[in-house]
Amino acid sequence: MTDIAAPPLGRSVDHEPSRPEDRTRTRVDISAVPVVHTRHWWRWTFAALILFVVAQFGWSLVTNSRYEWGTFAEYFFSGPVLIGIGYTLAITAVSAIVGFVLGTIIALGRLSKSPLLSSAAWAYIWFFRSVPLVVQIIVWYNLGYLYPKLGLGTPFTTDFWIVEFPTVQLVSAFAAAILGLGLHQAAYSAEIIRGGLLSVDQGQSEAAAALGIPAGRRLFRIILPQAARSIVPNATNEVIGLVKGASVVFVIAIPELFYAVQVIYNRNSRVIPLLLVAVVWYTIITTILSIAQFYIERHFARGSARALPPTPLQQARRWVGSQWARLGDDPTPAGAAIRSTGKASA
Repeated sequence: MTDIAAPPLGRSVDHEPSRPEDRTRTRVDISAVPVVHTRHWWRWTFAALILFVVAQFGWSLVTNSRYEWGTFAEYFFSGPVLIGIGYTLAITAVSAIVGFVLGTIIALGRLSKSPLLSSAAWAYIWFFRSVPLVVQIIVWYNLGYLYPKLGLGTPFTTDFWIVEFPTVQLVSAFAAAILGLGLHQAAYSAEIIRGGLLSVDQGQSEAAAALGIPAGRRLFRIILPQAARSIVPNATNEVIGLVKGASVVFVIAIPELFYAVQVIYNRNSRVIPLLLVAVVWYTIITTILSIAQFYIERHFARGSARALPPTPLQQARRWVGSQWARLGDDPTPAGAAIRSTGKASA
């Protein structure tokens, strides 16, 4: 039999220590590995289809003479149109303030432990959501038919010995529009605000109450700021709806934007160019409100997000930086450090 020599003490037969040149030989240069991007064929197909539809529509805008862009440019900044925009913005602003202030009170009534207040708030929401907006506006405009005079005096009588007003003078066309839009909006705003208040964890209110914070301060300093994150998107939708809903007040001859456009195209029969004027102005107003919504949401996200959502300018700068980095021409100090490190290793 052949004797097999035992290995020296402390040395293993199967696991020889690797030498430095072996470790260098097995190291992989990650920068030399080719990157194979995933091909999203369906995404590219739908993107190409959307680009085709947009290009086709843009081509028709330029080549179709029936749009009458000259007429559009002539009336875009005309006096009646600008006056109509002023009326639209004024009606929207006042109605939104009335709607959301009254809606907050009604929402608190719905959440009240008093059955009378809760029932009255529910009945208000039920009634004003049931009746169409245009009907409400016409009823307010013709309120003088039901009540020729309004005032203060002896209860349950028409003896207004304190103060008295003719209803026709008190409820003008503008006041009827504000009452119709504001009270109608309050019903929807109440449900939006109530949903936002219910979205806040009840422990927040209980903890504040345990610290002895008064109920009013708990509501306005603790609960409402947290509920605003869920209220703001829906509230902005309602304000945008008010901008477009203000167009229904043409039934009581208020010269808002749509009414002004109607008057003009009824005179010159240029229906499409004048409607495009209204469309573009409504789009501009809606765009401004959408931008305001983004920054309001970003403001209220400070209490819940570690990093605020980037603004459009920050997104554009990040995209440009990534494209420069992909080209190997990143102008930032980080890109310069990467390039210098690569040259040194080469």
